[in-house]
Amino acid sequence: MGVGIVGIGTAVPPRILTNFDLEKMVDTSDEWITTRTGIKERHIADSNVNPSDLGTEASLKALEMAKIAPEEIDLIIVTSASLEMIFPSMAAIIQDKIGAKNAGGFDLLSACTGFVSALITGAQFIKTGDVKTVLVVGTEVLSRFVDWEDRNTCVLFGDGAGAVVLKEVGENYGLLSWSLHLDGSGADLLAIPGGCARNPCSEEVIKNKLHYIKMNGKEVFKFSVRVIGEVTEEALLKAGLSSKDLNWLVPHQANIRIIEAGAERLGISLDKVAINIQKYGNTSTASIPLALEELIREKRIKDGDIVALVGFGAGLSWGSAILRWKNIE
Repeated sequence: MGVGIVGIGTAVPPRILTNFDLEKMVDTSDEWITTRTGIKERHIADSNVNPSDLGTEASLKALEMAKIAPEEIDLIIVTSASLEMIFPSMAAIIQDKIGAKNAGGFDLLSACTGFVSALITGAQFIKTGDVKTVLVVGTEVLSRFVDWEDRNTCVLFGDGAGAVVLKEVGENYGLLSWSLHLDGSGADLLAIPGGCARNPCSEEVIKNKLHYIKMNGKEVFKFSVRVIGEVTEEALLKAGLSSKDLNWLVPHQANIRIIEAGAERLGISLDKVAINIQKYGNTSTASIPLALEELIREKRIKDGDIVALVGFGAGLSWGSAILRWKNIE
């Protein structure tokens, strides 16, 4: 049974924060940010907009494209690095907002690898025959977890959401293979260390800004450059394919230099790589669907194309999913 994407939707807040805006906030420059990251601007949610709001908007667009009613959804999997609350799950909040009254669901936490992990998980449920329709949502309001006085991290992240509907798409289409990895020895390299059980919210946590993203940029960069091509090759091999068969690489949009390193490792030109980091920055779980949606909307992805989705980030975690694309009608 082939399981693939039959609908996709995205949402970003209207407010745009440019590199020139950041020049007025911290000691940085448009040239420094662009050269080192490839980012020119990012979208920032207003204070009254939550991750579930963006996730709901993206979900409704995905359902519309798939011509699926909310009542037909069997399972909702939401992945986010900027949880609305520790509990209840954001899956439950979005389920209510879209009226998916027959759906079960849960949240899946895997940071920037989350969308790949959630898509793979949703496909397995369909492959068992127990469900027919799965909604996968990656949604972020990372701006709430950024220290706007830390020039090393505040320039990187943006807000947004992406959702896909998964269904059976016919034999030899859809998800062909996948590979997922973890290395928890690097857990402290990229983390939000405060606000949960290890360091509950307190005056000390706030004072030391432990409720904000902390990152060892040099080590995370080295890790990401190593794994982006490696895990994609591994997943391709499982499908009996190689990088020569690859039509599109859709990577997590973390840093343009990481993306370029992945393309070089795979021996593919950048015109086969989905890149929109310049417009959105790092939107964690939303970045892959935001990039994939552009390919679909601009009709650059064709029926039968081999597509590799690849995510990497906190955990440390990394993974790739290989799909043979079935055109969305």
